[in-house]
Amino acid sequence: MNARAAPIGAVEAIMTTRAMRRFTDDPVDLEVVRTCLAAAQQAPSGGNVQPQQYVVLTDDEPKGRIADIYRRSFDRYEASLPVREFRDESQRAAWERTSAASRHLADHLAAAPVIVVFLQPLMPWGGRDDEGELDIGRLDASVYPAVQNFCVAARAHGLGTALTTVIRVHSAEALEVLGVPVDRFEIAALVPVGVPSGRFGVAPRRPAGKATHWNTYGNREPPN
Repeated sequence: MNARAAPIGAVEAIMTTRAMRRFTDDPVDLEVVRTCLAAAQQAPSGGNVQPQQYVVLTDDEPKGRIADIYRRSFDRYEASLPVREFRDESQRAAWERTSAASRHLADHLAAAPVIVVFLQPLMPWGGRDDEGELDIGRLDASVYPAVQNFCVAARAHGLGTALTTVIRVHSAEALEVLGVPVDRFEIAALVPVGVPSGRFGVAPRRPAGKATHWNTYGNREPPN
């Protein structure tokens, strides 16, 4: 698929943005990546602080070093998973497909044409008054919308992505490789970018109605 194909509509892009963990050898146009980063930067931001930073990897050497850390992080994560029980064979098959795709990404991350690491600063957030600390929400609420904007924009241009966080298992090592001060930032997400080898589509999800409550928790009936 041509990564510079005409962008699709916003709702279709959102509905069909799913984790793509296998990529073709096709190159990625960096102008499209810049467009996606511009879209990320337009995400909502508490107090308009715009806390996120982006480290974009395109060269083989840094991609390879980060891919090695990612694989080792995934190895530890995978080994820690409990034995799962499944309600039926279709659920088992879906889990095994996802597991295989995640394993493939862990073993082939270096082959992704572009890797974007989203950084979140370590900074005080919130405040306090005479009554104590003020919980105004988490700082990452101003970072992950940028990650999602990036992924949706990439989808609109025919590129696949996957929002991953497992590299945080060896976060300090990864930050050192990237030249990022470990006392100033943490990794919010690592997103590989490429032309997907699979097809875009709507991912299986619970119907929104099963997670929706109207006016009070537990009331499933929408207003007339």
